[in-house]
Amino acid sequence: MKTPLTRRQFVRTSAVAAAAITGPLILPSRLFGAAAPSNLVRVGHIGCGRIARGHDMPGVFKSGLADIVAVCDLDAKRLQAGKGAVESFYRGTVRPAPDIATYGNYKELLARKDIDAVVISLPDHQHAEVALAAIYAGKDVYLQKPFTMTHAESGLLRDAVVKSGRVFQLGSQQRSWGPHEQFRKACEFVRSGRVGRLTGVEIGLPIDPTKPDDLEQPVPPWLDYEGWLGPTPNVYYTEQRVHSQKLDENGQLAVGLRPGWLRNENYCLGMITGWGAHHFDVAHWGMNQELGGPSQVEGRGEFPENKIWNVHGAYDVQLTYPGDVKLHVSDKFQNGIKFTGDEGWIFVARDEGATPSDPKSNAPGALHWLSASNEKLLDPAGVTVQFPHSTSHHRNWLEGVKARNTATLSPAPIAHCANTACIVSWIAMKTARPLTWDHAAQRFTGDAAANAMLSRPERPGHGAFNLAKARG
Repeated sequence: MKTPLTRRQFVRTSAVAAAAITGPLILPSRLFGAAAPSNLVRVGHIGCGRIARGHDMPGVFKSGLADIVAVCDLDAKRLQAGKGAVESFYRGTVRPAPDIATYGNYKELLARKDIDAVVISLPDHQHAEVALAAIYAGKDVYLQKPFTMTHAESGLLRDAVVKSGRVFQLGSQQRSWGPHEQFRKACEFVRSGRVGRLTGVEIGLPIDPTKPDDLEQPVPPWLDYEGWLGPTPNVYYTEQRVHSQKLDENGQLAVGLRPGWLRNENYCLGMITGWGAHHFDVAHWGMNQELGGPSQVEGRGEFPENKIWNVHGAYDVQLTYPGDVKLHVSDKFQNGIKFTGDEGWIFVARDEGATPSDPKSNAPGALHWLSASNEKLLDPAGVTVQFPHSTSHHRNWLEGVKARNTATLSPAPIAHCANTACIVSWIAMKTARPLTWDHAAQRFTGDAAANAMLSRPERPGHGAFNLAKARG
């Protein structure tokens, strides 16, 4: 009686037989290594607009650690364009392209048990609900900045992420800025005492233009406008409010244009949270206040009369942090962060030149993207405080996903504190009076009107708090 073949013996015998018939069987080493499909993180991408197509989708693919297996968007045209963009990444590579599913509703994507993680590239007012739903669905999350639209949402999402143990990364990619890594280096220099005792920080941010309100337009049949509005008030549709439906010279949807929602306070608070989410984060990093916050804030801002493009124009905000460190934010400063101490200053900014959101960046006479009052302050020798090196924010997140390491470069608690600084600055601009912020209580002291601005009502069936309430 013959002993039955084990599975291993069967596979070995079958391979030998196949080689004898067809010749040597040579399989790519990628099928057995870290890049094997079975070893890649299966990612669903929610949102197929400008940031998704230009930054998040390429970042995930280039990491070599993940496959994008599903895309989702409320605009069917952008959805198909997003799928096509992902498919194009695989052309000309040895990586086998996965089947890419498309969804018009994020809940359908999150229901898939075979999706490990999601990247969320959505308008700010949709961040909290979708990210919270992803956490509840057991997914690891990469969320575009800012963390959330409101402060109340921010605390809710932070607590949910921490409690869940999921791997979270906010898209505050200046912590992984490459190839020069100047933000990390600047913060290491400051934290190592190069400027002496830190006394002040300046943050320079751009502003967004305004224009008269467009009239109501028919909702495109390929856009789920009700879903797009999410928790915000029900208002008439116009392309100016949402995102462009224009075509480029090739007849394709021009997703690279800056969307109108960035300029409307129902969906975004303006540059104070747009670029501010990046620069407040770096300021906190250099100040050793990543889990801290201000105690006093006072500001002013110009707000247009228009109802659609109504985010702030020019602004000036001053915040006081522990140690009586003054943080000054203004559109009059060069875009970047300047740390000043009693022994000198260090300035850091992006090295990419002008961008659509900051066309004046690197104007004549501007400081170099890593400068100091004395070049000796930038000498890497003798640095006593060092942070992890990263030149890919998406890879840093995916490495955490694979290792089950929640200590990413931009975890939820740090994201919440930077987000809070942005939001209390906006509230100071709106109230135009000095405010006292209790960081421990996460409330303004003795100012009910300012505290009322920390949250917003949600339409029934939408919003993070309605979601949390329904979950019980």
